[in-house]
Amino acid sequence: MRKLATISALAALALFSGCGQKTALKPLAKQTLPPAPYGAKSQPDADQLLTPDAQAAPKRSVELRERSEERQDDPFDLPPQ
Repeated sequence: MRKLATISALAALALFSGCGQKTALKPLAKQTLPPAPYGAKSQPDADQLLTPDAQAAPKRSVELRERSEERQDDPFDLPPQ
């Protein structure tokens, strides 16, 4: 039983040993990056493709309330019938 536990622990260690590696991304051999988007002047590299644009990650523009305030009347907040 101990041998089986040791072997499975070593197998798990071998599987997860490469998880923390960080290297520059590049296409595999004999493969290319996807075609440039329509209207693009040049082919973006891997880092540019992984950077989200402003629509994908918008900045927060909502001002948080610092104190409680009375709600305005909501004409659509009707009681159940």
